[in-house]
Amino acid sequence: MTKTLIIIPARMSSTRLPNKPMADIEGEPMIVHVWRRAHDAGMGRVVVAADAEEICHAVRAAGGEALMTRPDHVSGSDRIFEALNRVDPDAEADIVVNLQGDLPTIEPSLIRECASVLATKGPDIGTLAAEIRDPDERTNPNVVKVVGTPLPQADRLRALYFTRATAPHGDGPLFHHIGLYAYRRTALERFVSLKASYLETRERLEQLRALEDGMRIDVVVVDTVPLGVDTPADLERARQFIRKARRTSSL
Repeated sequence: MTKTLIIIPARMSSTRLPNKPMADIEGEPMIVHVWRRAHDAGMGRVVVAADAEEICHAVRAAGGEALMTRPDHVSGSDRIFEALNRVDPDAEADIVVNLQGDLPTIEPSLIRECASVLATKGPDIGTLAAEIRDPDERTNPNVVKVVGTPLPQADRLRALYFTRATAPHGDGPLFHHIGLYAYRRTALERFVSLKASYLETRERLEQLRALEDGMRIDVVVVDTVPLGVDTPADLERARQFIRKARRTSSL
C-alpha cells in the first residue's frame, strides 16, 4: 500500500516579507494555516521542516509535528529531504509531497490532486497548473508557465519545459505553474543528488533540473491558483480571504 508523507519547508528569511512563516493571519501564524490545510487533505502524516525553533513551537502548539533542519539549505527540496530521512528513516513513505509554507489558503483537494499523478506508473514527479485567464499574466516573467503535451487522461499534461517566457507560441491556452510537488521517494533522492543544471540556472527554475536529467513530470490542470504570500499585499489578501471564509462558515 502506497504511503504518503507531506513535508512543509519553512524558513524565516525572506527579502520581501521577513519572518514570513510567523506572519499573523486571524490570530495564528501563517505556517499553522498551511499545516491545517495539509492535515485536512487527509493523506496521512504532515511534518513542518523549519529553520527556526519559533516555527517549530508554533506548529507544535497547534497540535502539529515539526522539526528543526539545517539553516544553510539552498532550496526547499534539500530541506524536505533532510526531514524525510530523519522522520522516516525506515523508508516507509513511498510518496513525498513538498507543500510550500506560504500557501495559507490552498484547498486541501489540490494537495490530493497533485499526489494523484503518482497513482499510475510513468511519472517521477507530479505538480499542478491552471490555465491563464488574465492577459497580463501571459507576459509576466513572475508567472511561470508550463509547456506540456496533453495526456489521455482528462486535465493532464506531460511537462516538456517550464519557463518565465510567454510559451508556447501560437493559438491555444497557456498554463500557470503552481509550485506544489509530489515526488516518488526515489525521484526525490535522485533529484537532490544532482547539481544545478544549465537551464535551471538560466531560468531560475529548480524543476528544470529534473527535466534536464530525463525525469518525467506530469501535471494536473486545476481550476484555481492558490494565493502565494510573498509580499505585504499578498499577506493582506490572505487575511481577507480567511476572514471571509470564517465568517461564511459561521453563518
